Amino acid sequence: MATTDLKLEQPGSLTKPGPIGRVVRLGFGLASLYYVYSLWGVRSDLIAGDDSVRSLLWNGILPGLFLVSYVVNIGYSRDWKKWPAAISAGLLLAAAGIGYVRAGVLETPLLASTILWWELYIFAHLGLCFVLSAVLATPGCEMRAFHHLFSIVTGRPTHEHHCPVGPLSAIDRWETHLTGRADDE
Repeated sequence: MATTDLKLEQPGSLTKPGPIGRVVRLGFGLASLYYVYSLWGVRSDLIAGDDSVRSLLWNGILPGLFLVSYVVNIGYSRDWKKWPAAISAGLLLAAAGIGYVRAGVLETPLLASTILWWELYIFAHLGLCFVLSAVLATPGCEMRAFHHLFSIVTGRPTHEHHCPVGPLSAIDRWETHLTGRADDE
C-alpha cells in the first residue's frame, strides 16, 4: 500500500525516467494544467443556474484529497503523514458548514471559492511538477522536480524520492528493463 511517509534517497540513487516515462509525465502535467485552466475560466461564475456549485469543481475533490498529502509531503520535504488531507477535508467541511449556517444550504459561493482555490493550488503544483520532471528527467517522484531544478541550477545535490502511487514507478521499471538502462544516463 502506498504511504505518504517521506522516504528520501541519496542523490543519484534513482534512475532517471526514459522517453516513455517522460512523455507520460508530460501528459499528466498537461492534463493537470488543463484542469487548472478550466478552473480559472469559471472563477467568476462558480455557482450554476440551479444554485449548485459547478460540477467542474466537484470533479477534483476526491483526486485532490487523495493527492494533497503527496504534493505537500514530498514537494516540501515534510513528513506530515495524512495531515494535509485531514486539514484539507476540515477546511472544506468548515466552508460548507459556515455556508450552511449563513444561507441554509451547503452549496454556497463560500464553499465554491474554497474548493476553487484549494484545487487551483494542488493541481497547479502537481501539473508544474509533472511538466518540469518530464523536461528535466527528474529521477523518481515528479514532486521532487523543483528540488531537482534547484540542484541543476546551484550544483548542490538534493535528495530523491520513489514515486509512491500511480503508474509511473511501474512504467519506469518496465522501461528500464526494456532498454537495459541501469543508471542515470
